Amino acid sequence: MTIAVVGAGPAGLAIALMLARQRRRVVVFERFDAPRPIGAGFMLQPTGLDVLDGLGLTDAIAALGQPVHRLFGREARRGRIVLDVRYDALNRPRPALGVLRSALFQTLYDACLAEGIDFQPSHEIVSADDGRPVDADGRDLGRFDLVIDASGARSRIARDLPARGPFGARRDLAWGAVWTTTPWPTGAGFDDSALEQTYRAADRMIGVLPSGRRPGETTPTATFFWSLKADDHARWKAEGLDAWKAEVLSLWPRTAPVLDAITDPEALTLARYGHHTLHRPVGPRLAVIGDAAHSTSPQLGQGVNMALLDAQALATALERSRDLDTALAAYARARRLHLALYQALSLAFTPFYQADGRILPWVRDHILGHVARAPMADRLLAATVSGLLLDPRRTPREPA
Repeated sequence: MTIAVVGAGPAGLAIALMLARQRRRVVVFERFDAPRPIGAGFMLQPTGLDVLDGLGLTDAIAALGQPVHRLFGREARRGRIVLDVRYDALNRPRPALGVLRSALFQTLYDACLAEGIDFQPSHEIVSADDGRPVDADGRDLGRFDLVIDASGARSRIARDLPARGPFGARRDLAWGAVWTTTPWPTGAGFDDSALEQTYRAADRMIGVLPSGRRPGETTPTATFFWSLKADDHARWKAEGLDAWKAEVLSLWPRTAPVLDAITDPEALTLARYGHHTLHRPVGPRLAVIGDAAHSTSPQLGQGVNMALLDAQALATALERSRDLDTALAAYARARRLHLALYQALSLAFTPFYQADGRILPWVRDHILGHVARAPMADRLLAATVSGLLLDPRRTPREPA
């Protein structure tokens, strides 16, 4: 079987590596002139780490990452903790791992090169009818037994495929965030094993995530987030860094050393959030994985982890069945319930953390905070953020 993978992000690299190890011929098409990472630091959850366990890459990525045992959020005015999730509440405790995308990219990319996978840069694939990828210059790149679309939320291939129900329709969300990576603020009182957030209602959200280090470097980093409407980005830049820093400090004074490291507004990248879920992430000689198949706001931190689970499910289905249509149907079936649950949860939780108005933030601060302290709630919260609800892995591996 010859397979074309579109996109060299985490999903594309993971599925390419899995299929190459099944002794299939794999070609990866990438729109940039060379494969490279894009995006902020993020959390590898126990589900994503399980996939890396199966690839034998956990030790390599753990050497670059930072274990995250807890995530919590405070209300800015009174300092009340309104979110507190601890991974040791799980039945089988396993911390998440804060990592930079460059660290995960390099780990997967090096493993792909070691398998001799063929990378074809400078090809933006815009269609893939019946196994024939065509790039933006109109070049037909040949016939493949299977094309796997891992090209992200803006996929040209997946955009015309039907959505799953009215809540799965493709739409841009009003809120996004600006983010940057800075040196870890040593001595500022931040917990280097926790994702910390501060909120003012739902129209201001600040986050500091320990995100490990870049490949080849020794300096630990923090990934810093500031919630922002995409339509307000130009105004935010026009108002200048000083006014923005003053507002951040008024809400969270401890961020001073993080802000001191930000000297240019261009260092802060705007992340635009969107939501969509494909009705079926498969077609004739086509499978869609990762954000191309499903994307939403990152409130539950599941994006990369869901993409890795997609890759694992697809590789498993292809290994178990020689009939391509049967394998693709098995892949779609294996991911359906887990994805539907987390897409719904992410969409439901977003207004409590990114929205105008005061009612939902009040509910979050005064009601959900109390509910979270009820018996067994800590385990449910930990399972939710870990990606373990409706866990798609029938026999998950124990942590090494």
